[in-house]
Amino acid sequence: MKIAVINFSGNVGKTTVARHLLLPRIDGAELIAIESLNADEGQGQALRGRQFGELQEYLQTIDHAVVDIGASNVEELLGLMQRYRGSHEDFDGFVVPTVPALKQQQDTIATLVELARLGVPAAKIRLVFNMVDRGVDFKSTFFLVLGFLAERPLATVNLECRLGTNEIYARVRHQGIDLATLARDDTDYRALIVNAPHTTEKLALAQKLATRRLASGVVPELDACFAALGLGTGTAHHVVPLTRQAQ
Repeated sequence: MKIAVINFSGNVGKTTVARHLLLPRIDGAELIAIESLNADEGQGQALRGRQFGELQEYLQTIDHAVVDIGASNVEELLGLMQRYRGSHEDFDGFVVPTVPALKQQQDTIATLVELARLGVPAAKIRLVFNMVDRGVDFKSTFFLVLGFLAERPLATVNLECRLGTNEIYARVRHQGIDLATLARDDTDYRALIVNAPHTTEKLALAQKLATRRLASGVVPELDACFAALGLGTGTAHHVVPLTRQAQ
């Protein structure tokens, strides 16, 4: 299974979706980050958008990948997909994160339109509603995207495919930690804190405890969102639940 995470807009959580929602739940997937600016070192293979020829060749050599396409590369990459006719078919699905801000919703619509122009069917395009605060009127918050899709159903939409804002993603940004593994950590941090001789050590342990608690709270949300994506429908089947991966 090869999934592209894409949106013309920045600040919609593409990297969070790629690294924490998709990558751990697609068995054997490799992360490929396409970002010409501020690419994280040591976080998968990084390619620039203009190297799309190399990217599509590389995709032929692997079975499973999550491709995180940076906002600064989307326009160029889509143009290259048009040049390499049929190259969009190398992907089993396109995941488009969107957030409540109107500018980002407008960019989401533009992304859906461009994918449709390439010939990507709605069954292969999935939305993730990201940074959704609890208690908000969901349909009113995303009225722009949902209204557009009601008229032009260019993507597959499940309103249960949503993620909230959570500081855990910032905490583990540069650590390369799988949140499910972190949530399963059975270290007795409270006992360690009691026995730690220095305040600095206690604080460090307390931070690890807080991070684990955040991970334990967010993993079920990620599981539910991934299930709602329905990547087994209209895409290749190679999805493995985290509960099975843990065995």
